[in-house]
Amino acid sequence: MVVRLVSPVTGVVRPLAEVPDPVFAEQMVGPGVAVHPDAVDRADVLAPCAGAVGALHPHAFALELGGERGVLVHAGIDTVGLGGAGFTVHVEAGRRVRAGETVITWSPAAVADAGLATVCPVVVLQGDPATLTQLVADGERVEAGEPLLEWSPRD
Repeated sequence: MVVRLVSPVTGVVRPLAEVPDPVFAEQMVGPGVAVHPDAVDRADVLAPCAGAVGALHPHAFALELGGERGVLVHAGIDTVGLGGAGFTVHVEAGRRVRAGETVITWSPAAVADAGLATVCPVVVLQGDPATLTQLVADGERVEAGEPLLEWSPRD
């Protein structure tokens, strides 16, 4: 079954290789893309697909899709060091969410002002890069909630 992932934020699509964190840049947790969000004071981070909220932190969340499939969204890099300041979580772990539903609200501008990267990786956890199709080219703009990736997981 093909899973369509929507962009969790509005911004410019970037390859994971440009993310200033080797865990993402070297695809240690899986393949995907990143979105460099607009430098706004308030932005929602949306669920890229339907699933159950697994890991949940103020700056990141993972969705469990079943069959040991998962998707990770990380709002900025090294934002764990902010201790949740400037982030609002709108769901609780275990809850099912719909694609496009708000999971976190944050301030990319405040994160940038703190000297941290605001780029948002969207990663298919432990996925096979050959099963992903990027729907928006690197360097192109995408709106939150618009299709970003198609994932054709192998069963």
